[in-house]
Parts: sequence; structure tokens; C-alpha cells
Amino acid sequence: MSTETAAGANPEIQVSPTAAEQALDLLEGEGLDTDLAGLRLFVQQGGCAGLSYGMRFDDEPEEDDTVYEHHGLRVFVDPASMNYIEGSQLDYESGLQGAGFHVENPNVVSECGCGESFRT
Repeated sequence: MSTETAAGANPEIQVSPTAAEQALDLLEGEGLDTDLAGLRLFVQQGGCAGLSYGMRFDDEPEEDDTVYEHHGLRVFVDPASMNYIEGSQLDYESGLQGAGFHVENPNVVSECGCGESFRT
């Protein structure tokens, strides 16, 4: 397997300490090895603005993924998704409306009203 580890690549996907902690807790809860497994961050067609974010856990990166590591969390991004989300920050927010992961994406030119989908 040939993966690229992005150390110093610009612009990099960042992960807040809170998001990393939450994701690592979930990974461990799924019984996955946090030294190999990671969070896959991707973009898919959908939503009223055209594109939406997706996240899932993977046992290991794909051959052409870019792999980032922040605060012990490995993040896998495929090349097609990277075109839309490079330079983004993954955060975890909690509040009265619920808790969850949130992507701060500098490439977004518009979002739908609920913030679930976007256009670049």
C-alpha cells in the first residue's frame, strides 16, 4: 500500500483537539486499531446546495489517499474529495441543537440554509 502522508503539505486538513478526541473515542468504541484505522472525510453529491460532507471509519487508507495525523487521529482523504476540502478544519461542536462534527471549509462559496450542503 502506498499512501502519502501529508506532513507540511499546503493547504492541509486540520483537526481540532476536541474533534480528534471525540473521533478516537468512537474508533476505540468500534474496536478499531487507532494506529491503523482512521476517519475518512469525503465529499459526495447531495443536498440542496449540490455537495455534502461524508465521514466514516476505515480500517486503513486506500492506496491513493492523502493521510493526515492530528492529535493521534488519522484522517484519510481521497483525491477527488481533496479538490473540494483542502485547507478545511474538522471540529466538534456541542450545544442546545445537538452535538456533532463540523467542517470549516474556506472553499465554500454558498451553503444551504441548514448548513448541511455546500457549493464551491
